[in-house]
Amino acid sequence: MPSPRLVFLPGLACDARLWEAQLPAVPPALRPMVSDAHMRHASLPAMAAAMLAETEGPLVLCGASMGGMVAMEAARQAPGRIAGLALLGTNAAPETPETYQLRADAIELFERGDVRDVIEPNIVFAFHPAQAARPELTGRYLEMILDAGAGQLIRQNRALMERPDARVHLGRLRCPVLVLCGDTDRLTPPAASREIATLLPQAELHWLRDCGHMLTMERPAEVNALLGEWLRRVAPA
Repeated sequence: MPSPRLVFLPGLACDARLWEAQLPAVPPALRPMVSDAHMRHASLPAMAAAMLAETEGPLVLCGASMGGMVAMEAARQAPGRIAGLALLGTNAAPETPETYQLRADAIELFERGDVRDVIEPNIVFAFHPAQAARPELTGRYLEMILDAGAGQLIRQNRALMERPDARVHLGRLRCPVLVLCGDTDRLTPPAASREIATLLPQAELHWLRDCGHMLTMERPAEVNALLGEWLRRVAPA
């Protein structure tokens, strides 16, 4: 059986820059790549299907936020191909009515072209307060979101609003799972990671202290250490 390939799955309106601290730290033998399927398809099932069609053989999927949701959907579609799942700051549950309305309101503003006016004041909620006070960090994140543009923000938010309930199938997975969450994540509450770990008894759950939603940017060294140790066991080079 061929060795698995590591695929990174970015979050909402993010790209390979989300993983720039992780890509150099993983073994080259895993042939790491960053999927952009979320930028080309309008639903989570379609994103997952495209990523699976564009890769071959066994996969280790590492997804952050929306990327974690795509990873869980890919595991539903092709459980036999998934050698491991690393889920960072993500949620297996469907959209709540409150968040659905918040996204709908934001989409109306994006359609009017008010992207910066919506995103910039809310950047601080993606980070722990200590990291939110670092303009070089929040500025990199804001630039990435603005580069995605209104069209991507609209399409990807709609995909999240209509996402399937991954909890229905998660309990059937038998592959190794790593769950990481910032202890002060205000966008995807820690309870969501705890629920995933409860549904998957084989999961390893780790909390990153003084960390918000943007784990890979806020705590890159800790993420790399936990992910690297897990990968050495799940997919030894």
